[in-house]
Amino acid sequence: MSSKFLIVFFLLISSNQIFAQKYRTIENISYCKITDTDGYKKERCKLDLYVPTDRKNFSTIVWFHGGGLEEGNKFIPLELKEKGLAVVAVNYRLSPKVKAPDYIDDAAEAVAWAFSHIASYGGDPAKIYVSGHSAGGYLALMVGLDSSYLQKLGVSANKIKGLIPISGQTNTHYTIKKERGQSMAIPQMDQYAPISFARKDAPATVLITGDPQLELPARYEENAHLAAILKQVGHTKTSLYQLQGFDHGGVYKPGCLLMLKWIKEQEK
Repeated sequence: MSSKFLIVFFLLISSNQIFAQKYRTIENISYCKITDTDGYKKERCKLDLYVPTDRKNFSTIVWFHGGGLEEGNKFIPLELKEKGLAVVAVNYRLSPKVKAPDYIDDAAEAVAWAFSHIASYGGDPAKIYVSGHSAGGYLALMVGLDSSYLQKLGVSANKIKGLIPISGQTNTHYTIKKERGQSMAIPQMDQYAPISFARKDAPATVLITGDPQLELPARYEENAHLAAILKQVGHTKTSLYQLQGFDHGGVYKPGCLLMLKWIKEQEK
């Protein structure tokens, strides 16, 4: 059996057991401010809530879809369903209709919505995790590491229980460089780079990427760099995982299973 399938088998066995519970999905909840008159924001700033209906004080994963900040739509990963927790699947505005930091602001508003509302559905606001794949992982890191985005909304980023980006960019995102007319190949680390905001008191951070030979160029190396910088500034809850045999598009599935395993370990 190949290492790729051994990894999946291990994660399936060691992740949360499937709960014999009931769930419901509430679609297209608006998380933007009521006073907003921006039609595109009203259209895109919606989330779907997948929530257990017969238990209380469950954990919640806020999940941002990928697509390079230019495409994609909210979805609830199959791997996160029926695992005893809630999933908040988020749409956000996309480039080129908007530019940075609009989509980061949207991500922060969605996380703030989860903190403000999840208790009314039975969830525990102290157990909110922020994750996503690719561009979604980038947004998770920006919201969790640059605390200014949530601070503007009256939420402390340090209340996030864990940041779990899957193949997220840790330097300034490709699309932001594209918006500026900069080289896509040359890395930038500025106010739109999660690594610029590495800090000792950041939430626990789990960095997951695919195989360096199959991933996007330097994606594993970027995550390894962030892990090293977090440790250098005194952050003691940093983990880095490289899932061999998985490319950029396929890594989110085993990444979700690894995330469930890690969450279960945190809540023992």
